[in-house]
Amino acid sequence: MLAFDYGSVRIGVAVGSELTGSARPLATLAGRDWTAIGRLIDEWRPDACVVGVPRHADGSESETTRGALRFARQLDGRYGLPVATHDERLSSYAAAGRLAAAPASRRRSGPGLDAAAAALILESWFATVRNDPPCNSTPNA
Repeated sequence: MLAFDYGSVRIGVAVGSELTGSARPLATLAGRDWTAIGRLIDEWRPDACVVGVPRHADGSESETTRGALRFARQLDGRYGLPVATHDERLSSYAAAGRLAAAPASRRRSGPGLDAAAAALILESWFATVRNDPPCNSTPNA
């Protein structure tokens, strides 16, 4: 599976396996680079995608929430893959902590904070749906 940490400037991408429940950072893209996203989908051939949807602490939407939901619908429309959305509150904060704990050489050479956040989003999604059937719906909204 591929996961996306959507942002208006950068989009982090991670790849993971539902079998193991683990994910790893893959890349950080500049905005909605559909050419690069298409290459990643062609290369990794995911069964589905997960898009992190940021919300305020009280669960309310922001402009970024609406952008992430729009991005999820566009992924579905362009590639015909099942796309799930997942609450990503504090994923960037947690990813920064994970990166800070990594060896300095890995921090400098890795794909960055946004991709690390995408990996956390996917691992969190795996934990949430561990005993549920695979996702088969696109987000509403």
